[in-house]
Amino acid sequence: MTPPEDSARADTWIWCVRLVKTRSQATDACRAGHVRLNGERIKPAHLVHAGDEIRLRLAGRERIVVITKVLRNRVGAPVAAECFVDHSPPVLRDPTPAVAVRDRGAGRPTKRDRRVMERLRDQPCPPAPP
Repeated sequence: MTPPEDSARADTWIWCVRLVKTRSQATDACRAGHVRLNGERIKPAHLVHAGDEIRLRLAGRERIVVITKVLRNRVGAPVAAECFVDHSPPVLRDPTPAVAVRDRGAGRPTKRDRRVMERLRDQPCPPAPP
């Protein structure tokens, strides 16, 4: 039995719009309870429709998207971006810059160590949080 044209499996849609790299990652996220459709936990085969809200937790970040177009096949990134509206909170970055630290008594830095320290020193400082 094939699903209607205006719906698709949840794991397939998540993979098609490139929220995850592989379909198995999308399936595993659904099984682990990291995917919610309109506030309810769903299984991978649950059908999604246009207008549904999907919340996906991956790698310590929550993605909140509203489906505008249902896809069943993976498409290019520009087309995939048009198939949902992203309401995710912005990613917070750590404002502390990286600092080169060497152990006491480690001796003179090698050429590679020196280049790493110079690269860290030349990085622009991030703006202070408001």
